[in-house]
Amino acid sequence: MIRFVVLASFVILFLVLSIPLLIVEWVIGKFHMDLKNRSSLAIVNWAFRCCLKIAGTNVIVRGEENVPKDQPVLYIGNHRSYFDILITYVRVPRPTGYIAKKEMLRYPLLVNWMKNLHCLFLDRKDVKQGLKTILTAIEKVKSGISICIFPEGTRNKVNHTFMEFHEGSFKIAVKAGCAIVPMTIYNSADIFEDHLPKIRKTTVILDYGKPIYVKDLPREDQKRIGAYMQNMIKETYFKIKEEASA
Repeated sequence: MIRFVVLASFVILFLVLSIPLLIVEWVIGKFHMDLKNRSSLAIVNWAFRCCLKIAGTNVIVRGEENVPKDQPVLYIGNHRSYFDILITYVRVPRPTGYIAKKEMLRYPLLVNWMKNLHCLFLDRKDVKQGLKTILTAIEKVKSGISICIFPEGTRNKVNHTFMEFHEGSFKIAVKAGCAIVPMTIYNSADIFEDHLPKIRKTTVILDYGKPIYVKDLPREDQKRIGAYMQNMIKETYFKIKEEASA
């Protein structure tokens, strides 16, 4: 419980004490958006690294050389923990927005930082609004901002399983013509979700696959890109699980 209390206190303090920074970032954005993008990325990366350190989370990163640094991409991955956002965000080499559920809009200050980072908010019950969010994400990628989405649509609460990867998530890469970077996240739920409300010191593995362009896939795989990417991440996940069990 001590880690949970310390982490919660840090997050609250950061959000409150960063109010002046939000104002500075707003002013910077009026004159130099690229500088704002880079400074917001650096500030939030620092905060997330602090959170991971407080939680005692050791992240082993594999395949980071597969992540293009000179172009925006669509990151996709499996999703078991709230910590997946922290684990993956501290590794991004360029401004990256996450697609989050619209319920996140209710949290003041946090939502301000999320908007600074080009995060988008998806209403999973409204198909029309969901389409608008995807179209906005496509424009973000075309403007040079990477996008990250967890195509299962929500956190999977069952360990070592995968929910369906929604095909609509991949329209971002198809329409923007960007690469898809698959992320396999192993053991992240052991930080918090598997034993609420305790936070435990643990090791997580983050594996980046090689970038994939939908247009380069066989036509049949293009038609079912969600299933194709799910199978790829699932295969990597169980390879990691087998190594961890050895």
